[in-house]
Amino acid sequence: MSITFRQLRLFLALADTGSVSSAARAMHVTQPTASMQLREVSASVGLPLYEVIGRKVFLTDAGRQLARTARAIVDEWERFGQQVNAMQGLTRGRLRVAVVSTAKYFVPRLLGDFCARHPEIEISLEVLNRDGVVQRLRENRDDLYVMSQPPADIDLEDRTFLDNPLVLIAAADHPLAQRQRLALKALQGDRFILRERGSGTRLAIDRHFAQHGFEPGLKLELGSNEAIKEAVAGHLGVAIVSRHALKDSELGQDLCVLPVSGFPIRSQWHLVHPRAKQLSPIATVFREHLLRSAAQA
Repeated sequence: MSITFRQLRLFLALADTGSVSSAARAMHVTQPTASMQLREVSASVGLPLYEVIGRKVFLTDAGRQLARTARAIVDEWERFGQQVNAMQGLTRGRLRVAVVSTAKYFVPRLLGDFCARHPEIEISLEVLNRDGVVQRLRENRDDLYVMSQPPADIDLEDRTFLDNPLVLIAAADHPLAQRQRLALKALQGDRFILRERGSGTRLAIDRHFAQHGFEPGLKLELGSNEAIKEAVAGHLGVAIVSRHALKDSELGQDLCVLPVSGFPIRSQWHLVHPRAKQLSPIATVFREHLLRSAAQA
């Protein structure tokens, strides 16, 4: 097979974006040029690598295998470039981090401090639900991943670095807001507004409810912390959210934390990557920065 490194990067851009035109823009070439180059890659492999259905690109089995191979080659090349920069006393390159949506409340601040120390590093931050982050983790798309419930079926290098207490919130004028202590069963008649199934917060909540033999009488599922907080403030029910998702200005004005027995639910944030993955110098420096910053918080 005769495939150039630039063609590999173009095919990887196609796999990542799902669009020939988007891949062309990412590689700064015209769409006709990208289409021609991709046809040459398919011809060189000797098998169809993708098909287009309704303007959306879907990789074949051979295409998915080529994408994995191309990603490994590109990652190794970028790692070599970072090692050369380190030998020259420079700190340049790209850091790719994927985080679950609740982590967006604190990870950007840690990234900002890191960027201030290393201004020449390019940062790519993906904020997704847990399923999206786990999928990227399976595909080895990023350097590091932040989540509260890592998957058990992937061999991971896993470091816990920050507490993630889950608190039970209600509207500030909830009838039980002034109570000093509450049993969970006192809220049996309230509607519980929960994150979608599969989210890290929902997994922890379901496990806590099962341990205490509690089943909410009414449920409402919403896909974001912001929507949940608005629903609680609008008296649609009570909810359980990460303390990191609550601003101090929201407490007392629109929301309150109910003093329910068994809360907060103890949880932690995890910084993970596949155990077999060799971290780039920049990813290694950022991991140590994140762990050090969390220890000092």
